[in-house]
Amino acid sequence: MSTGASAQSVKPTIFFDGVSSRRRQVMLTLGEALEIVEEGGTPVRWAYADIRRADSPAGILRLASTSAPPLARLEIRDAALAADVIARCMRLDEHQTSRRGVAKIVGWSVAAAVSIVCVVLFGVPLAADRLAPLVPKPVERRIGDAAEVQIKTIFGRNVCEDPAGKAAFTKLVNRLRDAAGLDDDSMTAGVLPTAVPNAFALPGGKVFVLKGLLDKAESPDELAGILAHELGHLKHHDNMRGLIYNGGTSFLIGLLFGDVTGSSAVIFASRSLVEASYSREAETAADTFAIEIMHKLGRSPKPAAELMFRITGKERGNTLTTILASHPLTEDRLARMTREDRPISGPPLLTDNEWQALKGVCGSGKV
Repeated sequence: MSTGASAQSVKPTIFFDGVSSRRRQVMLTLGEALEIVEEGGTPVRWAYADIRRADSPAGILRLASTSAPPLARLEIRDAALAADVIARCMRLDEHQTSRRGVAKIVGWSVAAAVSIVCVVLFGVPLAADRLAPLVPKPVERRIGDAAEVQIKTIFGRNVCEDPAGKAAFTKLVNRLRDAAGLDDDSMTAGVLPTAVPNAFALPGGKVFVLKGLLDKAESPDELAGILAHELGHLKHHDNMRGLIYNGGTSFLIGLLFGDVTGSSAVIFASRSLVEASYSREAETAADTFAIEIMHKLGRSPKPAAELMFRITGKERGNTLTTILASHPLTEDRLARMTREDRPISGPPLLTDNEWQALKGVCGSGKV
């Protein structure tokens, strides 16, 4: 069949006019334009330049037209007629994605993925580093209050209340705070009655030791070195930095609009504290801070590392997860703090009676 002459289909063809859902049996006339004729109806003309291929199953040529209603479709099942129509429609597949188009889409997709990775690896940490020291004190306290609720839900709602023990603990924390140059006069400290051996500091100057750590400590210097490490995280704004980093965009938006005590604080409590999500760099910096504070007080940082080693044991080659999994290896910390050992030149951080009172701050009952 010549493409230059007018031709007419022999077999009926299916047509949907795009206005109604009625399936129409039509005949096609292939002249200067494709003419769609329904018996008793008005012919519909589609210019060949406007005809485009539509998605269709095997064995059916389904066509659309840029000048027809968007849902209009023509379905040709006769192979010879389909070939004749295809020969006349020079722009049939113009709308289909070419290899060049696919390459462009893939390229933009890769670029977008790289951009996201760069934001995650560099943009968010940079924003966290810059914003963490700028968070106002009242906001930090609100976050600390919300995080404290989560922590006490996990480790025990009631702080150990023995007056003499509380006084001794407050004295120890205040001596470390003064040496660290932390100017938060509202700093509070307490011991929570749980057998987990850990300690942490929350935003807003809230310092907590878990009874399991206190039970394993054999001297005030051991406990003081651990607390100095946690105060280092406060001094360096590591907890706020972790909160901004882990909370991401949602926390930054909340920070701008004042909603910082809901889900973001939960993220902080669960990820930054329970799972100890500080980076190794932050942990090393906090160790350095603890060493400096203990030296300033005329005490040695080595006992704190010895306490850590008693808790964790040798970690190199040990595949078990420990509570200090994100920290530098305990034996490396012990080696470092042994190198930083100095003769004691300062007064005891607590008297013997104060230390015994602190050890008994939770009473003699089992946790």
